[in-house]
Amino acid sequence: MNSGLSAGNPIANILVIVVGALAIGASIVLGFFAFVVLGSIVLVLAAVIGLRVWWFNRKLRSQMKSNTAQDKPSPGGVIEGEYRIVADDRGDE
Repeated sequence: MNSGLSAGNPIANILVIVVGALAIGASIVLGFFAFVVLGSIVLVLAAVIGLRVWWFNRKLRSQMKSNTAQDKPSPGGVIEGEYRIVADDRGDE
């Protein structure tokens, strides 16, 4: 019983080994470059998303600061507002 895939010709066997080694080498090189390209794309997308989040947080912080500056009471100490008497519970009798 022959369990190998021998062609019987030693030159054909060497040729199969050389072609197989070249195919494996080419797939490793192409896989490496595909990994580098995909990694670069992911890195650029992460940088763009990080920049957008930073810009949004910066804009949000400046907006919050401007809102708190407007909400401060005036220097004279006057607080403006409206009120309505709901029930008169003073008990004037």
